[in-house]
Amino acid sequence: MYVPKESQPKQGKPAEDKTKGQRKIVAQNKKARHDYAIIDVYEAGLVLTGTEVKSLRQGRASLADGFVQIEGDEAWLHNAHIPEYSQGSWTNHSARRKRKLLLHREEIDKLASKSEETGHTIVPLVLYFKDGRAKAEIALARGKKEYDKRQTLREKQDRRESDRVIAAAKRKQRAAQ
Repeated sequence: MYVPKESQPKQGKPAEDKTKGQRKIVAQNKKARHDYAIIDVYEAGLVLTGTEVKSLRQGRASLADGFVQIEGDEAWLHNAHIPEYSQGSWTNHSARRKRKLLLHREEIDKLASKSEETGHTIVPLVLYFKDGRAKAEIALARGKKEYDKRQTLREKQDRRESDRVIAAAKRKQRAAQ
């Protein structure tokens, strides 16, 4: 059977992957941005077991109670909940075990010195996959006072209200044309 040249598959280099560098978010800690003023953000790799990776790929994780501690010369993620893999056997992992974070030495030293200051902590913001590898976005943060939280909510509400008014004015203007 004759197949026209245009419909034949091209030989040579395969097409570039369009998802290269994109993040597939597994879990977010939305409360962290509410409770803390974010100072600096870092991307860290995670040391995981096989069943943890499979459980993450199913989109099952929680960072709600998570925090990062610098112990010795290493950064550790505590209290991040990655539930046991449903198809796992006796080799399954513990759901709330501490997990090692992969950071550069300078980053660990900087985080260690800053987190020792009063009121500073290191919190996880996002767990995601980037190019097939599990990553965590962690932040050096300072706790907000109650009045700071109210102020942030008020600003967010004011911004929404102004956007709503602007959108209504634009709709009205388009309808008049």
